[in-house]
Amino acid sequence: MIKQYRKKPVVIKAIEWTGKNLEKVIEFTDGRHPEIGTSHAGMAWECYCDLVSRDGLKIYTLEGTMLADVGDFIIQGIQGEFYPIKNDIFIATYDKVE
Repeated sequence: MIKQYRKKPVVIKAIEWTGKNLEKVIEFTDGRHPEIGTSHAGMAWECYCDLVSRDGLKIYTLEGTMLADVGDFIIQGIQGEFYPIKNDIFIATYDKVE
């Protein structure tokens, strides 16, 4: 028998990837602010910025690597995991909590 289920209300943290807020996205996903001149992902910060501008922002999820497009939201799930979600789906699924 098919039953219906409702998604439990859960508060999550999220940041919108604007294409210009890489430092804030990295601070959110890594828990620390990337200081200019330091390294990230095994390379100098400037090289990492160039890589993201060339190849896009990659988010490492429980399901594997996903590419975040500008306008996507990066959300932290209930187990602390991160993943991108399309803007329209985010807006339809989540309400801002004050």
